[in-house]
Amino acid sequence: MASNYGYAVNAGWKGLMYEIGVNPADVLRLAKLPEDLFSRADVRLRAEQFFAFAQALQGLCPDPLFPLVLTEAMSAELFSPPIFAALCSPNLEIAASRLARFKPLIAPIELDIEVSSSQMKITYIWHDTTIKPPSTMIGAEPLFMVKLARMGTRAELCASAATMPALPPRPEAYEEYLGCKIEQSPRHSISFHIEDARRPFITSNGAMWDIFEPQLDRRLVELDQRMSFEHKTRTVLLEALPSGQVSVDFVARTLATSSRTLQRKLKQEGTTFNELVRETRESLAIHYLSNTNYSSSEIAYLLGFEEPTSFFRAFQAWTGQTPEGMRSEQVSSLTH
Repeated sequence: MASNYGYAVNAGWKGLMYEIGVNPADVLRLAKLPEDLFSRADVRLRAEQFFAFAQALQGLCPDPLFPLVLTEAMSAELFSPPIFAALCSPNLEIAASRLARFKPLIAPIELDIEVSSSQMKITYIWHDTTIKPPSTMIGAEPLFMVKLARMGTRAELCASAATMPALPPRPEAYEEYLGCKIEQSPRHSISFHIEDARRPFITSNGAMWDIFEPQLDRRLVELDQRMSFEHKTRTVLLEALPSGQVSVDFVARTLATSSRTLQRKLKQEGTTFNELVRETRESLAIHYLSNTNYSSSEIAYLLGFEEPTSFFRAFQAWTGQTPEGMRSEQVSSLTH
């Protein structure tokens, strides 16, 4: 299970903004973030804060191909340590596995890597499903992997396949950059021919990797120790609810602690286990009603309710509305 550590924002973002002609101060102001953000050490933003940051950045550079503009502006000196470590890899296959391992240091996105005799496929999974990531982030992830492959090999490598839930504006421009057609699919993914995934990186540097690896491992441990029990509990619940695993005993076992310790820690942090279950279910219910076509019965199942009627009663208690009533209200607001 990948933990949701939040989104890292470092000085590299500031340099990237200057590269594309955007004033960092304007981005922070528009996103309602502290003006000294880039001078702080180890800044991590919650999903809604980072998405506001990304939307502000895109708004100040309103190019319909903004993810492409952002990707083209990336350079080695602007990258964070996990990406430097990837560039030190012998090839893209190993670089992708290192990125998957250390992605939590950058963002709560999981990289699921499948390798066969003919191709390597990378699927992106966002762990916080309660807020839809902006198109900037969604589009930039697979583009970045192609950029990484080209930087490492110094060759114009192309992807062999790409999938997205919805096609971006002017998909032909993305397809030209990727070197392949984009197909619609529930997941975002990028694939490479296995020969390209194993093509040697000119940037390979085993000595630098030996320096990076223990430092990055230590940072993962430090992040895990700093993450609150409330945050850890929410992360487990997001993944466990569809299976109906909503007991405090199950969550405690997953977090390698006792139920008594978990409840005590949550009380010290000003919340309770039952309150976190309620809040997580409510936020997910509103997300599903607003962003999917799932029926109320399907949503009840995804939230771990044994019966749809239990979900209906709970939802009315949370919001004062029925699930379908809220969905109708959402649709009405979009059509007026």
